Amino acid sequence: MDSKDWAGYIEATDGLSKPWLLLQWRLQLLQEQRPQLDPETYATELAALHQALMNLGEWWQGQEEAVFGAEESFSGES
Repeated sequence: MDSKDWAGYIEATDGLSKPWLLLQWRLQLLQEQRPQLDPETYATELAALHQALMNLGEWWQGQEEAVFGAEESFSGES
């Protein structure tokens, strides 16, 4: 899935309120830009994404079903 597909998925599923989806989209964008980036820049950007992921913390605890449950499937299947 490319970054445009991710953007469409995020928009279609109200993903702007889902920070883990935004991080996945940002990671896809970075992967697409990798051939144009020098290794140091790529590593710096990847580290920034990792830190953003770690900053999410354990916000999902206690709401796993609502966040990751079967009511919504990435592939479109339930």
